Amino acid sequence: MNYPEHVNINRDAWTQSSANWVEPGRSSWISPTITWGIWEVPESEIGVLGELGKLKDLDVIELGCGTAYFSAWFAKLGAKPVGIDVTEAQLSTARAFQNEYGIEFPLIEASAEDVPLPGESFDLAISEYGASIWCDPEKWIAEASRLLRPGGVLIFLRNSTIGSLTAQADGPSKDVLVRDYHSIERMEWDNPPSVEFQIPPGKLIRLLIRNGFEIEDLIEVFPPANAVENRHEYITLEWSKKWPSEEIWRVRKQIK
Repeated sequence: MNYPEHVNINRDAWTQSSANWVEPGRSSWISPTITWGIWEVPESEIGVLGELGKLKDLDVIELGCGTAYFSAWFAKLGAKPVGIDVTEAQLSTARAFQNEYGIEFPLIEASAEDVPLPGESFDLAISEYGASIWCDPEKWIAEASRLLRPGGVLIFLRNSTIGSLTAQADGPSKDVLVRDYHSIERMEWDNPPSVEFQIPPGKLIRLLIRNGFEIEDLIEVFPPANAVENRHEYITLEWSKKWPSEEIWRVRKQIK
């Protein structure tokens, strides 16, 4: 497959680091609770999915699924998920978990910018740190719109804007801006080489509207009261108590 340069760079980065995500993936696969982001905030506190019982029988696509723990959660609730990821090493881990825990759903190796599935096939599209930050927003959001049926919902979690503006190259975020507002739209990292996208909220809103979405919710995520330091080196608990480190968007494809 002839992928764009940033897709190849990110696939190589995730291939190199895939072993680091086996045990975190396993922990999420066996968890009875849906949680969000690096602080594992329970869905019961976030409430972005609505009534979990209404997910039964929905066609769900996870864009940039990694080890596919979100898809596994949806499968347990009776939904019909499909996981999409460009990194075979991550999908291999997901398949191993499927065999281990007896939960089966399709896993497809492809970029979320160009999914080899028919349009208007899904009721819900979701991305938690998958397509939402590692794919070109112009492409993956248009693809999410194509894949969703009219009235379908897209939910995605990404880094917060202030988190991206304060992100350090060699340590956790500090209480100071280190880059200008426009430079966060495409951020290139060195260890390992990777490309991250974080377009500012105003531009993101216009992009969503242009692709036929209406915005239903934007949740700025803070750590829960019982949170402890996490294993991610780029953010600290102290910092995240003062500013949101993540944000969750819920948008709906308009019915024309």
